[in-house]
Amino acid sequence: MSPAVIAIADPADSSVRVLIEELDQYMIPLYPAESNHLLDIETLRQPEMRFFAAYAGDQVMACGGCWLHSDYAEIKRVYVSLKARGLGLAKKLMQRIEDEARNSGRAIARLETGIHQPEALGLYRALGYAERGPFGDYAEDPYSVFMEKVLE
Repeated sequence: MSPAVIAIADPADSSVRVLIEELDQYMIPLYPAESNHLLDIETLRQPEMRFFAAYAGDQVMACGGCWLHSDYAEIKRVYVSLKARGLGLAKKLMQRIEDEARNSGRAIARLETGIHQPEALGLYRALGYAERGPFGDYAEDPYSVFMEKVLE
């Protein structure tokens, strides 16, 4: 497999949309509807969003982005396809997202993930994210883990 290239992506692009739909199909059975904070395609296309995909040739292998709030960036929709797991794409993608947040003047990255996603929790902890309370419009939720990292 050729090395992945991470680039700005349009979430409405058919190949990216397929990956987002795969993520939805993964998440929906894990949590009750009120605990699934899945941004739709149109929200992911808004000006305050920065969305990326990892491409190997013309195949989309991973996706994710950040929502630029006034004083922090929120990591959203990070997902690596099942066929691309173990290639280090999640770390590379997160680095690109964090770089974008930093370059956009945000000194803090925050995220919400779920208790039934040990791989995601392990990744975020390995990247320096620490647990914190709810932020933004989130409420306390027994299925959610809220995390943040100071971007240096």
